[in-house]
Amino acid sequence: MAFNFLKHKWQKIVLAIILVLVVFILIAGFFVNTLCSPLLKGKLKSAVLVHTDSLYRADFSKAEFHIFQRKIVIFNITLKSDSNTYNRLKAQKLAPNNLLSLYVKRLAITNINPWKLFFSHQLDVDQIILSAPEITLGYQLNHTKDTIKTDNRTPWQKISKSLKAIHVGDIFLNDVKFKYNDYSGNSLTISELKELNVHANDLLIDSLTQTDKSRLLYCHDVVAELNNYTGKTPSGLYTYTINYLKLSSLTSGLTVQGLTLEPVKTSFFNQTPNDRYKVYVENLQLSKFDFLNYHKYRSFAVSHISLDKGSFSLFTNPNKPATTTDKIKSFPAIVLSELKTDVKVDTISIQHLNIAYSEFNHKSKQTGTISFNNTSGRFLNVTNNKAALLKNNITTARLNSYFMGHGELNALFTFNLTDKRAAYTFRGNLGPMNLKQVNPAVMPLGMVKINSGKLTRIDFDFKANSKIANGKVTVLYNDLKITVLKADSVNEKIKRNTIASLYANIFIIKHDNPDVEGGTPRSFTVSYPRPVTSPFFNFTWKAIFTGLKPGVGFDEKKQEVTKALTAQSIINKQNRKIKKEQRKLRRAERKKKREEKKILKSLNGNNDM
Repeated sequence: MAFNFLKHKWQKIVLAIILVLVVFILIAGFFVNTLCSPLLKGKLKSAVLVHTDSLYRADFSKAEFHIFQRKIVIFNITLKSDSNTYNRLKAQKLAPNNLLSLYVKRLAITNINPWKLFFSHQLDVDQIILSAPEITLGYQLNHTKDTIKTDNRTPWQKISKSLKAIHVGDIFLNDVKFKYNDYSGNSLTISELKELNVHANDLLIDSLTQTDKSRLLYCHDVVAELNNYTGKTPSGLYTYTINYLKLSSLTSGLTVQGLTLEPVKTSFFNQTPNDRYKVYVENLQLSKFDFLNYHKYRSFAVSHISLDKGSFSLFTNPNKPATTTDKIKSFPAIVLSELKTDVKVDTISIQHLNIAYSEFNHKSKQTGTISFNNTSGRFLNVTNNKAALLKNNITTARLNSYFMGHGELNALFTFNLTDKRAAYTFRGNLGPMNLKQVNPAVMPLGMVKINSGKLTRIDFDFKANSKIANGKVTVLYNDLKITVLKADSVNEKIKRNTIASLYANIFIIKHDNPDVEGGTPRSFTVSYPRPVTSPFFNFTWKAIFTGLKPGVGFDEKKQEVTKALTAQSIINKQNRKIKKEQRKLRRAERKKKREEKKILKSLNGNNDM
């Protein structure tokens, strides 16, 4: 019954032919898998040795050819460098800067078009999928430009005698484990990435794309995505995290979301004399980032860097030992010049960034914080590239912020990047605010409390370098009244210094500028030499502050008078305390004598009896 459909002879012939073809295909598949795997392995080893000048060696465990699915699967692929060859090339100054090690658990090549390969001599593949690849990349700077190659032909020129083109629709690297060893510094720096996925599309090697510079490794676009990356700095003092990172070769763009750098959760200042930083950036974008140049030569060339929303805080180390070390290396121009990386950034834009500077005052036993909220701005021509500096050696920074969250601050900086004394200029203005709003900073740091005062405007204009700052400061305000504070060592807090406060408000502080409405405001010229231990930010702030103090009447002479008055007040208090103790002693002596008289009188009375 089951074979009633084979009642005609031609049906039986067709069935026989089909069975023969199936058996032939199965036998062919068996021989292909048995014989071609060793052949492919030999070809792969030979090709890698030839094209890498014996620097690399490749191998795999087995290969499977699925004829019906037009699919090839290769297992346990390894690619390793030969140390002897590397050392030989290094001695000849031909060794590459990057050395690669690769292991791929499974590689699948799907939908190979045999007809194009046979009739048109074009290798056309739909997909290549690499599962769980493990990549180790080592970097050591052996040269700063491409070394001379014995064969300068393009890949297409090398294959053109046997193939007209190679095309792959998509290449996927899934669940990549990437380890990066950097030998360029004084010590080895190791970075490891997980949850990394790479997708390359439209790989095409032909006569047209061989010179197409818009393609990376002959691909239309290569996209790398990284999630939830965490690491530690080489010092071990900071951890950093990245929530999401995406790099695209088509747009030459790098996007980072949720970048955090924070100290480890142990006693930070017990481990280092350095200041403590904390950084958070919600969105970071690099445009026209020359990734290949950075990868090969550590040359960081970017058209535009954008930072949107975040915070930066600095806390000075309260345990920092006394030092005479010159802090000139904190100046921006010096920082750039001493970087080992070649940097060329056309524009850096920042938006909605909160900046805070905190310092512990050992006299007040309290911490004061100066804040610049909602900061936005633009830096132009940030570079240490020699060719770029010959064209333009000035970096310009224009910033807008809100001082202590209230007064609008506008500032313009220029930095001479080639001046040996790190010359720079800064000018700007601070808009209206209630002066009591700066008490969180001036009370713990300046030991002064502002009771009232309205700032109209501060203008400053300076020319400076690592040695001195010269400029002019004008501060306009009304109704300024203060309280001078002193430390209370018993209760570990600060309290009112009544005498000094009265003296300051009556004889020192100028309560208004200008003194009368419509009058000429006071301006003060500043010449402030930098203490060698003063870093850039501290020096810049102190230069402005040096002009603010005489602006409110608190010049050096009156400061000395106030100090003397305060010292005399302390002496008087101590004298009063001594006199009080002396009076207590005298009272005790008198009491003691009275008791002795009573005792003697009592003894004499008993004798009379």
